[in-house]
Amino acid sequence: MTLISKPLRSIRSFVRREGNITPGQERALKELWPLYGIEPGDTPFDFVAVFGRDAPVILEIGFGNGEALAAEAEVHPENNYLGIEVHRPGAGILLRRIESLGLKNVRVLLADAQDILSARIPEASLAGVRLFFPDPWPKKRHNKRRLVQPEFAGLIVRQLRAGGYFHLATDWPDYADHMVAVLSATPELIDVSGQTPFTDMVAARAQTRFERRGLDQGNPIRDLVYQRRP
Repeated sequence: MTLISKPLRSIRSFVRREGNITPGQERALKELWPLYGIEPGDTPFDFVAVFGRDAPVILEIGFGNGEALAAEAEVHPENNYLGIEVHRPGAGILLRRIESLGLKNVRVLLADAQDILSARIPEASLAGVRLFFPDPWPKKRHNKRRLVQPEFAGLIVRQLRAGGYFHLATDWPDYADHMVAVLSATPELIDVSGQTPFTDMVAARAQTRFERRGLDQGNPIRDLVYQRRP
């Protein structure tokens, strides 16, 4: 399997704000990380070894506190779920959810998603990618920091298997339009947002903390689903 061997770009789409971490989150990171966390490295994943079984792998980028990821993994035990986040408190919360729900099909990474996609995800190995409410970087001068860019879309395409999906959600209309422009210009992707079974998948998506904040502010929620051409 071929991989992209170097990072996509140096501009980061996130700012690390660690904030306060609770004793429970610290305990989870200490005691549960050895069970469900994946240590840093530079070698491609063997997903059968990582999860202890052969099953479709769904990647969630920037899972926040992991509520949507844990809910999805509980409903679909037939899939494996790999969550990537840069903030330790959120990872600690997800680890506690994994423990309380008894989930066996979730693994967690504390890393930059672009670095992981570039160096550790085997080509055409993902059944799906989820990206919910990424930082919109609303100021025009900061738009270049948005995660969804042509290069990133190309990287997602490389790591999706044929027929795999890319599910995005945002509460910023301008960012939604930006996503559509970028992904519609990616030849290997097809917009299937209004098609079954993807409409069912969107309807079943659990709300996130950022989504509820957007709704409280009166922002419209928009889900987009693109599929890699079979």
